[in-house]
Amino acid sequence: MNQEIIHIYLMPGMAANPSIFDNIKLPESQFELHWLEWMIPNPNESLTQYAQRMALKVKHDNCVLLGVSFGGILVQEMSKNLKLRKLIIVSSVKTKHELPKRMKLAKATKAYKLAPTHLAQNVDALAKYAFGKTATKRVELYKKYLSVNDKKYLDWAIEQVVCWEQEKPVPEIIHIHGENDGVFPIKNINECIIIKGGTHIMIINKYKWFNENLPKLILS
Repeated sequence: MNQEIIHIYLMPGMAANPSIFDNIKLPESQFELHWLEWMIPNPNESLTQYAQRMALKVKHDNCVLLGVSFGGILVQEMSKNLKLRKLIIVSSVKTKHELPKRMKLAKATKAYKLAPTHLAQNVDALAKYAFGKTATKRVELYKKYLSVNDKKYLDWAIEQVVCWEQEKPVPEIIHIHGENDGVFPIKNINECIIIKGGTHIMIINKYKWFNENLPKLILS
């Protein structure tokens, strides 16, 4: 009897392309991976509207949706339009209450509108925004991951994170978080699987953990 293939759709983080998933390898007899890519938002498009557009790219029922960082926020919005087997977020937040103080302050003061997205061509600045301050030490390494450098997209993306209004977690969501996440500090995060030594970019440098544990989490 042929085993049913489980389809997994992977959404990268802000400004990142799907190459962050290069090392994610799951048994092909059980799983098929599909990479999602950021689209440029339409003028005045809400996150809800954007998620509806992105959900059209998911071609399988009862699939798994996994999102990293801002991609984790997006897949939660997409899940409201899809029938899923599992919803998994990595290095992300489940509600607006898990956002760090600096982002809540940026929302209150509208300081996010001053974000230097005009420096989009400056990979150093982009790396700092997408991966946290530690990333600037390894800019060369991250150049290949950060390719969505459209100012319109970055302005929109930063505003969507800071102004996200989710009050309660999506039921049965699986949240995987690094204990050393510099973008979304673990002290603000509730009910997650904590990865020892994991940072905001652990999908890249802790891929062995994901390759070993994702099948168990998906099939459980």
